[in-house]
Amino acid sequence: MPILNKDMTLCISLAARPSNIGTRFHNYLYEQLGLNFVYKAFAPTDIVAAVAGIRGLPIRGAAVSMPYKEDVIALVDRMDPSAAAISSVNTIVNDDGVLTAYNTDYLAIARLLRDHAVQADYSVLLRGSGGMAKAVAAALRDAGFSAVSIVARNERTGRALADLYGFGWQPEVGSATADLIINVTPLGMRGSLAGNEENVQSFDDAAVSAARVVFDVVALPSETPLICAARSAGKRVIAGAEVIAIQAEEQFVLYTGVRPSPEQVRAAAEFSRA
Repeated sequence: MPILNKDMTLCISLAARPSNIGTRFHNYLYEQLGLNFVYKAFAPTDIVAAVAGIRGLPIRGAAVSMPYKEDVIALVDRMDPSAAAISSVNTIVNDDGVLTAYNTDYLAIARLLRDHAVQADYSVLLRGSGGMAKAVAAALRDAGFSAVSIVARNERTGRALADLYGFGWQPEVGSATADLIINVTPLGMRGSLAGNEENVQSFDDAAVSAARVVFDVVALPSETPLICAARSAGKRVIAGAEVIAIQAEEQFVLYTGVRPSPEQVRAAAEFSRA
């Protein structure tokens, strides 16, 4: 990385519980590609002031994580279709004081469903109803999935998400099973806001056993209890580490205008998790 200097471009992330994954991913690629950029993670105490700071400093771009993906909508100037379609933001790009919101989570989910050849006639249990769940639900719909049930204890947000995409809703997994099970909650996440969820398996062994594909968007740790159970059961898995690498790659392109090679992305993803 270049020595800090007055011409260096700053990119940041905004999350209640930031990790080093994005910081290591982006800074690794800046160094590899010789870019005069630096990336820093923040845990804002005031999201309104934080976004105002992006505009005023100016900061080139910001990744947006839980719980701010919907809160920042009112604070930006433009919504790219990727964010407007699902009313959820994970990326802000600053062009001379004009803030445009994007959602690269959607792009990552859509690519992974395609690359892993997940069949659209599969039944799906999607656990979660927050901003990331919106991205997953939209990608499922756009890929042709129809037999989808949203699992969310919060009836208001769960039903709203289900109704938005023409899916079903249920408050608990219970005894339900599906060909594709997807966790989009903090269950299994290290450093979650609840603080006691790292060892929780988001779907029980019966649901894992019945599934054809198990998908966990949680990226830290890369091997969550759900992914470990799925691997032990011999299931096809899609891990959160794949999601975060693709969405971070798309953010990197938005910030820098440079597309790293697949080999560079893989190396950055491995470095980010080391």
